[in-house]
Amino acid sequence: MVLVIDHRAGNLSVHAQAEYAHWVGQALRAPLTGRRQAAQLVPPVFTCTDTEEGYKRKIARAQHEIYEGNTYEVCLTTVLEARTQTFDPFQAYCLMRVASPAPFAHYLKLGSTEVASISPERFVSLSASGLLRAEPIKGTRPRGATASADQALKDDLATSAKDRAENIMIVDLLRNDLSHHAHPGSVRVTRLCAIESYATVHQMVSTIDAQLRDRALSAQALHEAFPPGSMTGAPKLSTMNILDELEDSRARGLYSGAVGYLGVDGSADFSVVIRTLVCDRLVDGSWALSLGLGGAITADSNPQDEWDEVITKSVGVLSAIGSSFPVHTGVNAK
Repeated sequence: MVLVIDHRAGNLSVHAQAEYAHWVGQALRAPLTGRRQAAQLVPPVFTCTDTEEGYKRKIARAQHEIYEGNTYEVCLTTVLEARTQTFDPFQAYCLMRVASPAPFAHYLKLGSTEVASISPERFVSLSASGLLRAEPIKGTRPRGATASADQALKDDLATSAKDRAENIMIVDLLRNDLSHHAHPGSVRVTRLCAIESYATVHQMVSTIDAQLRDRALSAQALHEAFPPGSMTGAPKLSTMNILDELEDSRARGLYSGAVGYLGVDGSADFSVVIRTLVCDRLVDGSWALSLGLGGAITADSNPQDEWDEVITKSVGVLSAIGSSFPVHTGVNAK
């Protein structure tokens, strides 16, 4: 059963089997009683797995692998972590949605794990007619404090040779991913290095389309594209081996994976799990929070710029819940 809310049109629709639809309609028409006022959210205090210096050393190691010819783009990540006695993941999600609206925002409750995401990035979608679409994001700038400063940052991203190269390398990777089960000649780049602006960042986004060769191949096509190339780098296999070493064999968990749906009409839409707070309820009732962050490292990457990008990407989530990026932190400075 799915409830679809169209905020622009002001409509709510129910997608369910017939035996459930009547019950859902009655529930929606019932008066809301006993609604609990949300308590004030206590801002968690985060630490970072890597120090600034340690992360920059990993950037240098990634660039060495590039110079050796083992990869040409490495999507290096780190993670912010916090432990807190009291936390409300759904309240955090609501605050995040208001502060930083995003097209693939989602909240999940999976047993003792709750997920609050304001992801702006599509992984892969599939229309009922068999159109495959990927929209990787590579290239980020913060929003400016004034209109002129904001436009300058947007222009800087749009004209950055490094960011364009970073984006185009992932576009090439995804062209290959979508081609495996597509009609020959149907793979095309319909948008290249466009700039999309969100509440806290400007992003560089491209669109790759392809026509699925056979609807029976839908699941295989989605599987072939996983994991998201924008979160690994290229080529995928050798780069993931490099990342396993650079990230100290740390499991990324849900972060950098995909969340979405498979429709009864054969359609599908999945987002990349970024800008996402993963909240695990521990046996003592406390919460373990994690926020994955990272960026693509290329031969032209400037270590300070890459670290600043990590901080920029944290703003949407951290500012919404009243937290800030840790200053003096890090347990891994290798």
